[in-house]
Amino acid sequence: MKKLWNTILDNSGKTVIILAIVINLLVVALSYIPPYEGDLPAWVRQLPLLNASLNSLTFVFLLLALIAIKKRNIDRHQKFIYAAFTTTFFFLLSYVTYHFLAESTAFGGTGFIAGFYYFILITHIILAAVIVPLALMSFFTGYKREEARHRKWVRWTMPLWLYVSFTGVLVYILISPYYS
Repeated sequence: MKKLWNTILDNSGKTVIILAIVINLLVVALSYIPPYEGDLPAWVRQLPLLNASLNSLTFVFLLLALIAIKKRNIDRHQKFIYAAFTTTFFFLLSYVTYHFLAESTAFGGTGFIAGFYYFILITHIILAAVIVPLALMSFFTGYKREEARHRKWVRWTMPLWLYVSFTGVLVYILISPYYS
């Protein structure tokens, strides 16, 4: 296992590219898979709320990681980053499960709120795809203690990841009245 981890770290650029492509293609592929036929189990209908909760936790962990690093507490910063990656990982599992099984929910609002919703949704989707390689490169450079490279990556990663996790919750709040 240690040899595998060292290989991943040594080839972190390649690893990030492969993971980013696989993760983003998996999410895109979900829109082409027909939904589950039949009644959805109750636990599946609860997954959007779980996703929003996990996004909320990611947002909080990222803020706490940012505060910790501003105070130069690297150990605490790392723990909160690991927590943010953990909640993001479970979000991704839950998101993929839900969208594999359930039909997409249409937004029912009109006027200004519809324009606002679609702006938030579109920017969220685009930046969610972008954040995958950014977060992974930030993680690997931080883990390998490449401080100069790490700072360059996180200058973009942190605000974008905060935006993606916050808007994920906002999208849920705005569309939740339309879930069946």
